[in-house]
Amino acid sequence: MEAAGEAEVLAWMDQALDMAKEALEKGEVPVGCLLVHNGQVVGRGRNEVNETKNATRHAEMVAIDQVLDWCKQHNRDYTEVFAHSVLFVTVEPCIMCAAALRLMKIPLVIYGCRNERFGGCGSVLSISSDDMVDSGEPFECISGYRAKEAVEMLKAFYRQENPNAPKSKVRKKDRRN
Repeated sequence: MEAAGEAEVLAWMDQALDMAKEALEKGEVPVGCLLVHNGQVVGRGRNEVNETKNATRHAEMVAIDQVLDWCKQHNRDYTEVFAHSVLFVTVEPCIMCAAALRLMKIPLVIYGCRNERFGGCGSVLSISSDDMVDSGEPFECISGYRAKEAVEMLKAFYRQENPNAPKSKVRKKDRRN
């Protein structure tokens, strides 16, 4: 897919942010994404980890599954579709998702903010570009689109209590003196 113009990228990122807002409303870490093939959204995803109790249901994995279903329905070769698609995602893909994107041979990922804790596109590891055995071709990453909005949503999520988070094991100090 040819590089999209600035206005087009921002429009796709707006849709990814809508998916992230949906995730936030469902009590999920607010990450949303779109997989675009020839100017058409063929997969969209938002985090579904808490909802499904499945740690692999990150937005990118959900979108990949949707593309695989789309390819079956339209009798298309998924390898050709992924090879000519762009992923627009609100937050830098984590290490797991970056590895999946590379294995699916998605050539370009455009994302909002960096993922300083789990980022697989340079923040923690460079899964997107490192030399790795049998892992497909590296993919290009472009960051910074709608980053401020993505960060604000993440802050909103982390300000609220996550009902699915494990209970703290830190003991309270005995206050008797």
